[in-house]
Amino acid sequence: MRRLGLLFLCLLQFSCTSQVMEKINGVSFVASRNKALQTHVDEVMRINANHAAVMPFGFIRDIHSPEIIFDTDRQWFGETKQGAKQYIEMLHKNNIEVMLKPQIWIWRGEFTGTLIMKSEEDWKTLEESYDKFMLTYARVAQETNVAVLCIGTELEKFVINRPEYWKGLINKIRAIYKGKLTYAANWDEYKRTPFWEALDYIGIDAYFPLSESKTPSVEELKAGWKPWKEKIALLAKKVGKPVLFTEFGYRSMDYTAKKPWLVDENEERVNLNAQANAKRAIFEEFWKEDWFAGGYVWKWFIDHKRVGGAQDNRFTPQNKPAQEIIKKYYSSY
Repeated sequence: MRRLGLLFLCLLQFSCTSQVMEKINGVSFVASRNKALQTHVDEVMRINANHAAVMPFGFIRDIHSPEIIFDTDRQWFGETKQGAKQYIEMLHKNNIEVMLKPQIWIWRGEFTGTLIMKSEEDWKTLEESYDKFMLTYARVAQETNVAVLCIGTELEKFVINRPEYWKGLINKIRAIYKGKLTYAANWDEYKRTPFWEALDYIGIDAYFPLSESKTPSVEELKAGWKPWKEKIALLAKKVGKPVLFTEFGYRSMDYTAKKPWLVDENEERVNLNAQANAKRAIFEEFWKEDWFAGGYVWKWFIDHKRVGGAQDNRFTPQNKPAQEIIKKYYSSY
């Protein structure tokens, strides 16, 4: 009888703990000119975040150029290997896990998804250059023991045209880095990404169009999520991998959910309520799902006191009502 009682207690404990699924409650920790200080990390902790994406950068001249320039003394500190290590160290010191997310920037802000070479020779050069870039940061990821490494961000033309290269790259990374891998597919790209089975998370930059209203309500936004969410859930089930929103966010402006990917300098009126509603809707739709791993808010600047605020129509939720929405939901999961 005593054994049966102990068995029951063990099963009960297992059942309870298996249902407590801590989500990745992350911020995209934007690279800065400066080192990360304790005061910068304190602000991340105040919103109950348990993860941060650290994003060193490589630069390409144009969408047909095969050369990636990275880790130079002309870059901002946070964009370099040394800067990434320092950011990771500060975040880890405060028990915040890290996704290392090396990214490409094409001159004048050209969309990385259009990066495509004009010759086989250039494709080979790009592959060699991307190897150097990504394997450098795979070593950093292993040395610093980060939780997740993102192997690319919104590189659809590169991925679709060179699938065998990406399969080989994943194997090379696995030989160096022993943590979990993802890829950050754009919201309209993820269904065509061919290598999800080889990774640990289906990564999506979740800028799905949801509503054409100036200030959409939470219920309207949740209804807008329904068709997208069904497709995402089906892919997660088919592949057998959890979904991670490698980026998610909305600008604090009118019509924020119409084209959430917009990064232009438009003059749409500041709309703090629209941003807050969109944040609340995404949390209520996804964070309760067991196939959903969590995500990283786009974007979080390290100098908290100098950014965002009531007159800002950009992505950051800092010093806006959306910040309190994030804090509330991050404390719940």
